[in-house]
Amino acid sequence: MANFWRDKRVFITGHTGFKGSWLTLWLHLMGARVSGYALPAPTNPSLFHLARLHNCVQTTTGDVRDPRHLAETMAAVQPDVVFHLAAQPLVRDSYATPVDTYATNVMGTVHLLEAVRHTPSVRSVVVVTSDKCYENREWLWGYREDDPMGGHDPYSSSKGAAELVTSAYRRSFFASKPDNTVGIASVRAGNVIGGGDFAPDRLIPDFIRALERDEPVLIRNPHAVRPWQFVLEPLSGYMEIARLLYEQGGAYAEGWNFGPADTDLQTVSQLCATFNHSLQKNDAGQVEVRLETPPDAPHEAALLRLDISKVRQRLDWIPKMELYTALELTAQWYAGYLNNEDLRTLCENQIAFYQNLN
Repeated sequence: MANFWRDKRVFITGHTGFKGSWLTLWLHLMGARVSGYALPAPTNPSLFHLARLHNCVQTTTGDVRDPRHLAETMAAVQPDVVFHLAAQPLVRDSYATPVDTYATNVMGTVHLLEAVRHTPSVRSVVVVTSDKCYENREWLWGYREDDPMGGHDPYSSSKGAAELVTSAYRRSFFASKPDNTVGIASVRAGNVIGGGDFAPDRLIPDFIRALERDEPVLIRNPHAVRPWQFVLEPLSGYMEIARLLYEQGGAYAEGWNFGPADTDLQTVSQLCATFNHSLQKNDAGQVEVRLETPPDAPHEAALLRLDISKVRQRLDWIPKMELYTALELTAQWYAGYLNNEDLRTLCENQIAFYQNLN
């Protein structure tokens, strides 16, 4: 895959975020010419700044809610491949700012695809949504790519709507042209963990903040089951889809799930216990965990699973890392952060470790 990316012009929205930062560094290491369009890093501290990623990417500060600026920036870059990661990414924030959530996640996707329509260099587009895009009936089996879109809360429904927008644009403006060579896919991942996430109201970042403050961590919904996966797992799938879209156009232009093995589905409380052990093992300390659900907490799904049989069969893609290893690498990263290690080198070493897994 590395040979494919050498000298490719890649445009990433949301490159200053958690997943966007890891993707930016990985593509840079493979020789891609990366351009990013995003608001300033959404947290302080942030992976983007801690890993010194400013020298890996040509950055344009901008908002996907600004269609003209986004289109002008993409036209100036003339990218081969586009990854759309810019989003309002938090369920709880969507209750507080529903209008901004829809404006960013739905209309931001519209603006991105409009910019693609008018940028003739683009061959491959990957729109990143979420496993929460499905109408969640909290059943025991995993959601497949052709299950209905939906969402109880503004965040989840905005991701379902972004999926519908992507599908409509693909069929209306790209697939309908016989000579069209642009492939557009949407990708859905589970709960992503890894070093460098400092977002509010997320499990691992909450742990690290509690550790730094020497305070207990309050865990909401301790019995909720989630498809946990290391950050590089879905990113590897996104890049593979982008390559196939570039090389084969519409043959892979559809929705794709990238989730963990069924054995890595764990409750929040189980994950807390394992991560606490990994932190202690890496001499980062240990956190007192208080498991309780506040009575006024907004609705969050109790059970969510992804069916990944499609990517197994058609892409020969399978998760390479067990959850225990993912938590160990995550704990190692935060131990490095707490001990003032070189986090750029630590990130590069973890990417190399992942690439060498069978």
